[in-house]
Amino acid sequence: MSASPSVPHSSSRRALMIGALGVVYGDIGTSPLYTLKVCLDEFKTIDAAHVLGILSLLFWLLMVVVSFKYVMLIMRADNRGEGGTLALLELAVRGVQGHKRTVLVVLGIFGAALFYGDSMITPAISVISAVEGIGIVSHSFDGWIVPISLAVLIVLFAFQSRGTASVGKLFGPIMCLWFVTLAAMGIWQIWQHPVVLRAINPMEAAFFVAQRPLASFVLLGALVLALTGAEALYADMGHFGRPPIRTAWFWLVLPSLVLNYFGQGALLLGNPKALENPFFLMVPSWGLLPLVVLSGVATVIASQAVISGAFSMTRQAVQLGFWPRMKILHTSAAEMGQIYLPQVNALLLVAVIVLVIAFRSSDNLAAAYGFAVTGTMLCTSVLAFMVLPRGAGDGKRVAWIAVLSVLLVIDLLLFSANVLKIHEGGWLPLAVGIVVFVLMTTWRQGRRLLAELQARDRQPLKEFMTQLEEYPPARVHGTAIFMTMSSGFVPPALLHNLKHNKVLHEQVLFLTLKVADVPFISAEERFEVERVSHSSWQVTVHYGFKEDSDVPEALRLVGEAYPELDLEPMRTSFYLSRQTVVGGRRAIMPRWRRGIFAFMARNGTRSTMFFKIPPNRVVEMGMQIEL
Repeated sequence: MSASPSVPHSSSRRALMIGALGVVYGDIGTSPLYTLKVCLDEFKTIDAAHVLGILSLLFWLLMVVVSFKYVMLIMRADNRGEGGTLALLELAVRGVQGHKRTVLVVLGIFGAALFYGDSMITPAISVISAVEGIGIVSHSFDGWIVPISLAVLIVLFAFQSRGTASVGKLFGPIMCLWFVTLAAMGIWQIWQHPVVLRAINPMEAAFFVAQRPLASFVLLGALVLALTGAEALYADMGHFGRPPIRTAWFWLVLPSLVLNYFGQGALLLGNPKALENPFFLMVPSWGLLPLVVLSGVATVIASQAVISGAFSMTRQAVQLGFWPRMKILHTSAAEMGQIYLPQVNALLLVAVIVLVIAFRSSDNLAAAYGFAVTGTMLCTSVLAFMVLPRGAGDGKRVAWIAVLSVLLVIDLLLFSANVLKIHEGGWLPLAVGIVVFVLMTTWRQGRRLLAELQARDRQPLKEFMTQLEEYPPARVHGTAIFMTMSSGFVPPALLHNLKHNKVLHEQVLFLTLKVADVPFISAEERFEVERVSHSSWQVTVHYGFKEDSDVPEALRLVGEAYPELDLEPMRTSFYLSRQTVVGGRRAIMPRWRRGIFAFMARNGTRSTMFFKIPPNRVVEMGMQIEL
């Protein structure tokens, strides 16, 4: 853990707060569209006891799970200012070995895998719930809800390639207007039925649970919809820092959400028939259409945030070795975090379209949504259990464990309640999570086994180059750069080059790229250079798991620091081993996993693109590996 990065002098706290409103709070900020309706649909009758009890449970879940757990505690567990499941996983496994490490890695990967299910469901449920408002204007539009939702989603995903650099500045002010509107709607209804404020008293929740214990447990599966987006507070911490996110939550987002939920409850106390859609019926008829439009814009922003999160999660997975290399495009020259992954975007679009057509309403998607959210929350709590008490004194450690144990019990209850809804739609994110988990673990295990196979028969690099220079083949002008995963050993590309071309360049560099368990690497730690022999060097370049590999830029910096190295681009050639992995019949992995790994290896992005190496400077040496 370390302190969050300092806020740049050119960015004021207010500007960062507005930015956080647009990026961090879009998901949880649109939950009032459907949460209370889904909760009360669980009951046949609507009376004051039901409304006050549910509102009290909802209020205290927001206070305990979001305000206390995420905003106050979990955000302390930052990896050099960065948050998120994979960043927390890297913190949790430091210094841990054996079966305990394996369990933590499995939990971390599964939590990240469930995030993809969340990324599929959030755009679908958010956009559908907003478009459903037109059914309140006139039921003649009911048949157009699904087509309009699909059109909005297709346009949203089509514009991903343009990035959010130009429209990102609008997100914050629009979401600020959205939260102010939520608060104003709630205040108006609470003014007419102030009795709803009794729900602040935790005894209302206690009485409700005591009288209906089984129903309350089932209800948790719907109440969790109010907590969706809590993970974003932690995952997006690196973009804005802790203080702006915390300030925006306590000063605007939390009060607005509570006022709106209580306002919906006040409306239902006066008119139980408003359960048809309590959110949109809070406003008079003249304000309905503007509210539908504003809701649509807010849900698009919420969807944009989670889609961008899927892009960032995938890049982290690639850098940490959990996923094959993919094409990553930067959509902003100023903001490093604004990236676009065409393959991920296309897969998400197809998945979201299928969800909208299959489920057709926000109520039907609610069960699927809750399982993905609570699964990720549970994984985060377990990892935080390993990180937060670390380094504390005996007294503080006991306090940490006690507090985290209570939070873990709450997460287990929320997750268990959503397990009951697997047959209603919770199977969807579970299936997505299992598939992504299998793919990620297969790729990581395959890469490890592949490295072990390649290293088994390798020769020590220093001895080999010393002997080779004593009896050299024909020497040619220029510098050859051989990229290798394992420093200190002779790379296969060098052996293939000597076998087929029978030449050795005047200078030889062995280049190894290493991804650290921190998000960013400072300029002083970027590279290491070690002389191997008279005319060869070992260069190791370090990157953080949120950074892109830029080999030409790294070599430019090496050339500036070591003028004796000839790294002129026109006299430099890159040699890579073009590995074709086949399933084979070995017992080193199950046959089905060998097939999956071989398929992923064949369809990964070529190294020249991933490392930003000009293709015309690359010589690929072919080799086939049976795994």
